[in-house]
Amino acid sequence: MKKERREMKTNKDKLITISVIGEVASPTRRVNLRVTHEGTPTVFPGTGGITYNVKVGDLAFGWVGDHIEPGVSVKNKDEYENRALQLYTCIGNEVKVVGSSEAKGKKGIVTGKHGGIEHLLIWFDDDTLEKLAIGDKVQVKACGQGFAILDLPEVKFYNLDPNLFFKIGAKIKNGYLEFPVTHIIPPEVMGSGLGSETSASGDYDITTQDPTMIRKLKLDNLRFGDFVFLQDTDNTYGRC
Repeated sequence: MKKERREMKTNKDKLITISVIGEVASPTRRVNLRVTHEGTPTVFPGTGGITYNVKVGDLAFGWVGDHIEPGVSVKNKDEYENRALQLYTCIGNEVKVVGSSEAKGKKGIVTGKHGGIEHLLIWFDDDTLEKLAIGDKVQVKACGQGFAILDLPEVKFYNLDPNLFFKIGAKIKNGYLEFPVTHIIPPEVMGSGLGSETSASGDYDITTQDPTMIRKLKLDNLRFGDFVFLQDTDNTYGRC
């Protein structure tokens, strides 16, 4: 039987594009030692800063670090302005370096959000990374929150630039949205982020302490930037 394919009608032309700004955030450290789940005290890099050698597309496992943020970590020092930065931006949004930075005018792309520390993660090319400094300002053309497929109102979108959505190649087949993913993640391995009031900011951790589960789900080949399917979870108006 031939599968039904329908032209996708969206509200893309009605979405607001708005500027939000932040600055390259310095790494921070609250404690001297962090203890692994095996009980080993460690001192190695974590969140913040400009991470030169970890990028979107790299394997997520194997790095000597914890909560590493690939690319450039961005935050706004004002709490309310940072909330707007975190809520309004979407993966795939265009970013431009502004102000007095040596990298002024260079462009990048939003690649993720990190809750708790409340950082926005941005990809820039290697030349731009070398010119950027802690404290440099970047401005984002935020667009995507509120995106909808008009014929599938039950499907909710968060944090996805509509231009990126169309590049991914999602399709409607037999009344369902077909969206390509790299992994299927069962609910029992989901951790920090559960219970959050919104899915529009922050993050939702995949726990990785069980090596048997990692092998079973093939999480050892998970890469930064992969789209995954969270099985039997509802993130419509929060995370549960």
